[in-house]
Amino acid sequence: MSPLDPRPWIPLATLALLAGCAVAPPSGTTGLPGTPAAPTAAAPPPAVDTVLQRPRARWVAQDWSALPGWGDDRAAELWPALRAGCQRPAPGWAAVCARAGAFTPPDDGFARDFLQRELQPYRVESPEGEAQGLATGYFEPLVAASRRPRPGFAVPLHRPPADLAQRKPYWTRQQLDTVPAAAAALRGQEIAWLASPLDLLVLQIQGSGRLRISEPDGSERTVRVAFAGHNDQPYKSVGRWLIEQGELRPDGANWPAIRDWGQRASPQRLQQMLWSNPRVVFFREEPVPDERPGVANGPRGAQGVPLSAGRSVAVDPQAVPYGTPLWLDTTEPLSATPLRRLVMAQDTGSAITGAVRVDYFWGSGEAAEQQAGRMKQPLRLWALWPR
Repeated sequence: MSPLDPRPWIPLATLALLAGCAVAPPSGTTGLPGTPAAPTAAAPPPAVDTVLQRPRARWVAQDWSALPGWGDDRAAELWPALRAGCQRPAPGWAAVCARAGAFTPPDDGFARDFLQRELQPYRVESPEGEAQGLATGYFEPLVAASRRPRPGFAVPLHRPPADLAQRKPYWTRQQLDTVPAAAAALRGQEIAWLASPLDLLVLQIQGSGRLRISEPDGSERTVRVAFAGHNDQPYKSVGRWLIEQGELRPDGANWPAIRDWGQRASPQRLQQMLWSNPRVVFFREEPVPDERPGVANGPRGAQGVPLSAGRSVAVDPQAVPYGTPLWLDTTEPLSATPLRRLVMAQDTGSAITGAVRVDYFWGSGEAAEQQAGRMKQPLRLWALWPR
């Protein structure tokens, strides 16, 4: 998701992985997962120029040689994200998911061979044939919090209020701050207390985050807060408001600049910025899973599966179905270094619309925030789909 737009993560029930032992291993493997045997068979000739129509995109079949930098990515690193996506496979993906789940690639070449044998690349274009698009970035914030209000921690983070479903639309952000009846509906729904309204804003923009919480007994632990609903009010970009107010230039309205402005602004001016966006996001608390290598352990995206830092993206599902592997051709925001890699379409966001449009999940922490907050890069995109 763009750092200036909200992400409505709506977790779904997680389905079990297809049992790898119930299917034959792919050509080029032995019965032992991850053990290569004879060289893999050559992929069938590509159906070049075949066109698949999606509601908001057209996919044009390509040869693998059309994917810039295809041989340079660490393709085996896709597997945790691929396995996560296969918990809820896209239509037509069950057989490929079963074969992919039956082994762990021993190296990148082995992973590429499998993908080339199983999948067909398609250049993603708009319905009008435009193949150039936009890549932005998002991240999982990590903010300090307290279980109880105390000096330095006075900004509440809320669960959904009990009457959220009965009032459509719900109170606006300004009303929740100023109308006694609205404020009363949130009383008792506090998950934790934050140090700054800017911390609350970034959690609501990103739709999920981690809290480093000081517990009443003096201990400290990290929990995740995940999207649990919103107030049904329209989202208004605070970045756009700052541009219209003459506070930021159009080419500089990124999250680091917004945070810097908010830290320098007067309390009244900061409140005006916050009230310019009537939408409020509510959260639920979840444990943070163990940080195990080879396992997707990010927040759950719109597909209902955990995201993988650097290997998951948000897409317009009317252009690219969830669970689709993609090849990105873009650049990193701070260095303009080529960013060409395999990713999985596993999330969406209100600003992620159109065919050649992705939001790249950078992960959690300060470095991820710096990259995601500044990412607004040109993009070309290829979808990989079962033959």
